[in-house]
Amino acid sequence: MARPSLSLGQLAGVDRSDGPPPETLQGAPLRPWTLPNAIGYLRAALLVAFLVLALRSDTGTDPLPTALYAAAAWGDQLDGLAARLTGQYSRLGALLDPALDRALIVSGVVVTWRFDLLPRWALAILVARELLLLAAGPIWLRRGHELRITMLGRWAVWPTMAAIGFGLLGLPRPGAVLLYVGVAMTLGATAQYARQLSTSA
Repeated sequence: MARPSLSLGQLAGVDRSDGPPPETLQGAPLRPWTLPNAIGYLRAALLVAFLVLALRSDTGTDPLPTALYAAAAWGDQLDGLAARLTGQYSRLGALLDPALDRALIVSGVVVTWRFDLLPRWALAILVARELLLLAAGPIWLRRGHELRITMLGRWAVWPTMAAIGFGLLGLPRPGAVLLYVGVAMTLGATAQYARQLSTSA
């Protein structure tokens, strides 16, 4: 059966009014061998290479690890686009994508903290939030609930990753501004998730 055509908003991932695809819901098969998941595996490999090269550098601003970080970040859009174009949705993809986003942010924080490239107090807030979600997520899943990623949560990833990217480029001023925006959006999304947990408890 032919897949229905997607609107521009759906293709870009902005229009999610139809809800999550059934293939991504709890209880669906993992389906690890899909094109979007292959992109996710590549993102994970790029992330490991970024960490190794960046932490071995003298300043944290070497071009190669910075390029690897940027490629891993843009892969977030690419795997979602691939899933929407091919219809290859999967439960593993639904779990892998946000996990990689968190790993990307935490890894960027590690490097920018190590070399003092961005304000550390804001980086500490990001790490605390990611650790909180990392601890709460599995507990929530075991109780039969699922945390629904909000649009604010999706959008908050981008100024945060961009801030880390500017830090890695040795541009602390625009990096700091974007970091403050990302932290504010992240805290707003965290409040939305806390509301989900309280209403589902």
